Amino acid sequence: MSTSAISKQPKDNKPVSPTMAFMQGVAKTTSGTMLGLTMITSAVVAGGLVGLAISFRNLPDVGILNSYAPVETSYIYDVKGKPLTSLHEEANREVVPLDEISPNLKRAVLAIEDSHFYYHKGINPNSIGRAILANFKSGEVVEGASTLTMQLVKNIFLSHQRTVTRKLAEAVLAIRVEQVFPKDKILEMYLNNIYWGHNNYGAQTAAASYFNKPASQLNLAEASMMAGLIQSPEVYSPFRDYKIAKERQAVVLQRMRELGWITAAEEETAKAVPIALGKPTAWKGSSLPFVTDAVVQELQERFGKETVAKGGMRVQTTVDYNFQKMAEATVNRAYNRLRRQGLRSKNLQIALVAVDSRTHFVKAVVGGVNYEKSQLNRATQSRRQPGSSFKPFVYYTAFASGKFTPDTVINDVPVRFRDGDIYYKPKNYGGGYSGAMSIRHALVVSQNVPAVIVGRKVGANKVIEVCRTLGIKSPLDAVLSLPLGSVDVTPLEMAGAYATFASNGWHSDPTMIIKVTDSRGNVLLDNTPKPKLVLDPWATASLTSVLQGVITSGTAKSAQIGRQAAGKTGTTDTERNVWFVGYVPQLATAVWVGDDQNRPLGRGITGGVYVAPIWRDFMSQALKNEPVKYFPSPSKFPRPSSK
Repeated sequence: MSTSAISKQPKDNKPVSPTMAFMQGVAKTTSGTMLGLTMITSAVVAGGLVGLAISFRNLPDVGILNSYAPVETSYIYDVKGKPLTSLHEEANREVVPLDEISPNLKRAVLAIEDSHFYYHKGINPNSIGRAILANFKSGEVVEGASTLTMQLVKNIFLSHQRTVTRKLAEAVLAIRVEQVFPKDKILEMYLNNIYWGHNNYGAQTAAASYFNKPASQLNLAEASMMAGLIQSPEVYSPFRDYKIAKERQAVVLQRMRELGWITAAEEETAKAVPIALGKPTAWKGSSLPFVTDAVVQELQERFGKETVAKGGMRVQTTVDYNFQKMAEATVNRAYNRLRRQGLRSKNLQIALVAVDSRTHFVKAVVGGVNYEKSQLNRATQSRRQPGSSFKPFVYYTAFASGKFTPDTVINDVPVRFRDGDIYYKPKNYGGGYSGAMSIRHALVVSQNVPAVIVGRKVGANKVIEVCRTLGIKSPLDAVLSLPLGSVDVTPLEMAGAYATFASNGWHSDPTMIIKVTDSRGNVLLDNTPKPKLVLDPWATASLTSVLQGVITSGTAKSAQIGRQAAGKTGTTDTERNVWFVGYVPQLATAVWVGDDQNRPLGRGITGGVYVAPIWRDFMSQALKNEPVKYFPSPSKFPRPSSK
């Protein structure tokens, strides 16, 4: 509603009566104009009656506003409540109650948009009379007569076309709304729905964008500038032209003084107050993009894309901002170090994901070396062969069967297996065979042939069953080479599975989300851990005791961190993917290094030499303030009986 369309008020600030407004208009016109106005008014009234009849029959039920939920921005936070990003489509909006909006803004908006709001019943006859005169003189619709209530129903129910039919519909709906809702509720809905420019809908989001503060803290100077935006947000935006915004602010303050809502001294003080502007925030990027991308993916799988973008969710993630930044810095240092060590792959990449073994909350996820250059999250989206880091699943299956122990002897000799018409002859990395050896030694030095022999004896389907129990959802084929990691999995799946080893068999589904609420605090998702014991304790403890040897005396001596740790290296044929996945009782971390085009990294590139140091660097920092804990001994648990 324009400034010229605001009714003049007497000093007692009571609304001008419809009769007085009409007489004032008549006094300013010639007799010819009056005759024409009478004819037009008659026509409008006649057409209005028909329009009203149609409107009452076809217009929407305003009662739906009782449950109306406007499109609202969703927000993602780190584990401590630090904002990470916002999610929205066209409308960037945060809904707040009326009592969380500054009285300064309420008065400023009412002054410039609808000073009679608390007097009328949805339509303002004074404004209607004035608009009829203005539109008659121009021969088209140039001036509105919309009250706040009419603007609200237009924004929610109707198009923005300037037609008489739409105006009639506005009037009918406005009257209905006033009959159903109290004035304060209407004002609350209005302030949360109105467009303020730069893709900001609602007072809370606009206040944050323009002034870096919530709507509850707006002073008179800021509130009057914001209220002035409503008529034409992009024109009066201080981001676009501060001088024009100040001129518009002065109009609002003058109107407030004329109404007696502020004094002349308050008006001058507000005009003189320097305003510290914020920045347009509607399309602000994420401060932890690998985290928020993965969180959005998880949210969309649970709630759907539209609900995530429009539902006003408040999402608390499992990730600490500073911890994640440390993980990203670790990956960047590792990348530079690998380059200096001679890895010249054009598309060299690193992924890292850490999972708290007590909760299975993801604590860090780094999907690549540089998010700006590549947004692919290799930690959660890329499936790569894990090589020998898959062997622990085979050996756990063997231990849980009751038929094998870490001391069971397996012959590392040339073997050939037949599967239908296919013959498979496994080979050890680097060639050669070592003869009889214990399972413990075979896993510590990562011999391939014993793993295939054991896998054959326990059955590939049993191994796959264990993998499913551990949360690995990627396709797994029951092939003879399965024990050597000939399938494709994600780093997140590997870290989550090893986290269950770290907790000695207790498992929850890994997640990056602790809790999701709507904007009113209603809980939509609560991921409070509910771990279940899914593995045999003796078999898990036995596996961990063996995997400790991988670090103390095996292929991953470069992963030593000065406390008990267990893990396994992984290197695929032709060195296309190299891994190290390891854990302490509190935390499991998977690190993958490879080429985005799946090209070989180079002869002799192994997980123990090139990846284990990355794991060590990260874990040394991650555990800096964590107490030293110890794995349980297998002797504390009964050995499963042979089936």
